[in-house]
Amino acid sequence: MMETKTFARNKFLEYYQKHSASIKPPTQIEKREFGFLLFKEKVMIRHKSSKNSDDLTKLLTTIVPSDAYYSSAYYEKPEEKMEQKGWLGADLIFDIDADHIPTPCAKTHDKWTCNNCGTVGKGVLPEKCPACGEQKFDEKTWPCEICLESAKKETIKLIDTLTKDFGFPTKDISVSFSGHRGYHLHIENRAVQALDSMARKEIVDYILGIGLETGFHGLEERGEKKSRVLAGPGLDDLGWRGRISRGTYEFLLNATPEELEKIGLKKKFIEALTQHEKKILKSWEEKGPWGILMRGGVTSWKKIAQRGVEMQSAKIDTVVTTDIHRLIRLNNTLHGKTGLKKIEVPFNDIEKFDPFKSAIAFKKGAVKVLVSDAPEFRLGDQTYGPYRNRQVELPTAAALLLLCKGMAEAKEEK
Repeated sequence: MMETKTFARNKFLEYYQKHSASIKPPTQIEKREFGFLLFKEKVMIRHKSSKNSDDLTKLLTTIVPSDAYYSSAYYEKPEEKMEQKGWLGADLIFDIDADHIPTPCAKTHDKWTCNNCGTVGKGVLPEKCPACGEQKFDEKTWPCEICLESAKKETIKLIDTLTKDFGFPTKDISVSFSGHRGYHLHIENRAVQALDSMARKEIVDYILGIGLETGFHGLEERGEKKSRVLAGPGLDDLGWRGRISRGTYEFLLNATPEELEKIGLKKKFIEALTQHEKKILKSWEEKGPWGILMRGGVTSWKKIAQRGVEMQSAKIDTVVTTDIHRLIRLNNTLHGKTGLKKIEVPFNDIEKFDPFKSAIAFKKGAVKVLVSDAPEFRLGDQTYGPYRNRQVELPTAAALLLLCKGMAEAKEEK
């Protein structure tokens, strides 16, 4: 039996030898830092540079990393230590990962094991082990279809905000499937390159709706005491005014009484909302529902509007965007946790994009593997699993996914 990591590394080498031409180097490649994560040691090699695509290919085929990265930043001397590199600026990048998104699957396919006491659990990783209180875990995550669809929806929301509210032209924005559980969005524009971490945090706060006060965006009581009315933003308003309105509409369209109670609404107000549901939904054709129910006043509507803010905000990894030295995965390289490619998504086809088809790197061959425990999954048009303590023969891409996930061992290649 071939050692599993050796088998995976050999497959990655085969890919880089055959497909180096597809690996498009980043702009101003000579000013970028490159980093590579090794297979066996899981050690990161950093502070590498490359002059051109041939140099980059040589690095990939010599090192054969499980993961390959380049800096969002531009440097005078990319091979030097961080304080001596000479920072020249950085692109604006966003990472949307299913790990940060509440999903309908509730991550039930993910497993964690406490490194201290061995307690095993499923679902979202707890802050502390429920048995011993320790905080270190061995976690095994899975890129399910529900997780990736949720990440795609957040990416679409992010694109909408960046193009409509910030005015970034689409030609400066590239979107890529990460190769695992999310999407990367990359903006190359001179207007953002000189921004420091605090300026980028302001962008992050806007996208997340952090500190947003609905009263400053059109939701307020107007008029004299006896004739006061509640006014609010419209669906077509610009910026967060319109987003508050659209988020509120989406929430009210689908919210259950339990969800309404969960955000702090009183039962009488919930009953009134339910009673006037048709009238409220129809009201969006004009000025919205803000003045229909005054019972509960502006306080109740602000709670609803705040939930609308949460629904309209894009769930990004805040650390990635504010880090002006961040390394980002290199396009068309393989992800060490799946064997799938990080691949650019056509801008106009993002809604139809299927990562389980487009990101497959290995389309020939088969491998016999001994699977310990794997859920049902799809690659291409075929569905596999679930498997438990079973030897099976799988197409190379499916086998490599399980091997990279630590769910199987390689037995024999055909």
